[in-house]
Amino acid sequence: MRWEGDRESDNVEDRRGDGGGGGGGFGFGGRSIGIGTIVVALVASYFLGVSPATILGLLSGGAPPQQQAQVEQPRAERADDRETRFVRTTLAYTEDAWAQLFSEQGAQYTPARLVLFEGRTATACGTGQSATGPFYCPADGKVYIDLGFFRTMQQRFNVEGEFAQAYVIAHEVGHHVQNLLGISSKVHAAQQRASETQGNALSVRLELQADCFAGVWANRTNQRAKILEQGDVETALNAASAIGDDALQKQARGVVVPDSFTHGSSAQRVRWFERGLESGQVEACNTFDAKKL
Repeated sequence: MRWEGDRESDNVEDRRGDGGGGGGGFGFGGRSIGIGTIVVALVASYFLGVSPATILGLLSGGAPPQQQAQVEQPRAERADDRETRFVRTTLAYTEDAWAQLFSEQGAQYTPARLVLFEGRTATACGTGQSATGPFYCPADGKVYIDLGFFRTMQQRFNVEGEFAQAYVIAHEVGHHVQNLLGISSKVHAAQQRASETQGNALSVRLELQADCFAGVWANRTNQRAKILEQGDVETALNAASAIGDDALQKQARGVVVPDSFTHGSSAQRVRWFERGLESGQVEACNTFDAKKL
């Protein structure tokens, strides 16, 4: 992936090394989302796209956790290592792509902020923990990432490459776009009225749309900045395939239970990312009206 030397976003908040924020952690009680083991569930939970506490509460029929007051974080010296610069540049790519897409519809894009942290940190959706993987909190409009997750992708799922990491960031920003468009709130409201199976099905459509939005981002960014190199798309497809619900459930339990899917199968995740990548159009990502996912 070609990215060095391009604009870096100022919307990255670096909380690493501050000792963590807040206390306590996310609860995983209530009705199962069907992943099967805590380890796989925690690694995979980032693809829920919002705070795991929020989603799990909704899927179990409860109310979202109360928003918590943000703890003012101390300002750290700006990190300048390659990995941090990559994150800032990738976030800038999402800002440019979505600003263009919103402008085409006569609207203005409000960028997401991305928080880098280690261990745990305070969010408006509860205490975020590294173990849950990257997630988006709609209550504060921020993406939270512990960069150790990228190493987990490589070690546990054999997914390598910077474009695969960029896909992770773009997927989370896709949930920010859903939040701005009012899609997330409608889905979460519907989930509170739905059965577990129905709520899972809605979650799948939400996640697949975020995958498609990540593909739209890749299309628009490559048109403008020519970031893609040979093999890059394959790395993102490998990431999408590795964390399909069917692949995770088979790894965890040896059996696949489609009614418990919350993210989509490997084939579905690949298909919707490719759809966004090929079209470059938000309209191609209407998973909610699609008869076949």
